[in-house]
Amino acid sequence: IPLPHGTCSCHCCAVRLYFFFPLPCRNAAETRALYERYKPTHVIHLAALVGGLFKNIKYNLDFWRRNVHINDNVLHTAYEFGVQKVVSCLSTCIFPDKTTYPIDETMIHNGPPHSSNFGYSYAKRMIDVQNRGYFEQHGCRFTAVIPTNVFGPHDNYNIEDGHVLPGLIHKVYLAKKNGTALTVWGTGKPRRQFIYSLDLARLFLWVLREYDEVEPIILSVGEEDEVSIREAAESVAEAMDFKRELIFDVTKSDGQFKKTASNGKLRRHLPDFKFTPFKQAVKETCDWFCANYAIARK
Repeated sequence: IPLPHGTCSCHCCAVRLYFFFPLPCRNAAETRALYERYKPTHVIHLAALVGGLFKNIKYNLDFWRRNVHINDNVLHTAYEFGVQKVVSCLSTCIFPDKTTYPIDETMIHNGPPHSSNFGYSYAKRMIDVQNRGYFEQHGCRFTAVIPTNVFGPHDNYNIEDGHVLPGLIHKVYLAKKNGTALTVWGTGKPRRQFIYSLDLARLFLWVLREYDEVEPIILSVGEEDEVSIREAAESVAEAMDFKRELIFDVTKSDGQFKKTASNGKLRRHLPDFKFTPFKQAVKETCDWFCANYAIARK
């Protein structure tokens, strides 16, 4: 979520001055120069090569190599500069394809991930390995969060490369503008837990200030809030007042059917945290996209 530099007003965050920068961190020298310039005490590591299902299928090696390089640059430079805490971002796609549900933080390394995005998944898994290594060998307070499917303003709305919900928002926008039906890739049956980016940002600040474990923590709505891709598409259509037909292109891959995650660990720490209702978050995101279409990433 792009925000101006300034002071965090969150009661749980003691980090007084914060900076948001887009450096991709692929180059070790550039990453080192960044740390030298800002001398951060705390880092939220979001840098990554990311993409939707079909981009992952096509470029698994690229996703592996780029993300491994990025992660090593960010974490090792943080160690060298004495950063007090790093919070990295993983993904639920790191979990084994063949597993029991709901998945939880203890199951990350129990088997291979889904074949569609194994490059990205293994690269993200390695952050957990690195965090444990830096703690055991150097005492570093490096940890990670595992959000479920994130969406919200300022997302990547590219239909080919973006994630499912922002891609649907862009598709509905164009279908409404052109007076055509909405084509959704796949059967619409897979299920996902969607988390609003504004809620996730609040949780990141809590993790940065309060969460002291090396082991990662899942940041997600509850299992009961899981929705199908069909339901997500219908929610977007409703939010954008789209009245035409929804067509499901079953020649396209569904990817992993579900990745149902337990937020039990999060709830033990924050039992009263309130998530934005899904339809409200979808409406706010659609409104932002329509109002900012000219400048939105697409």
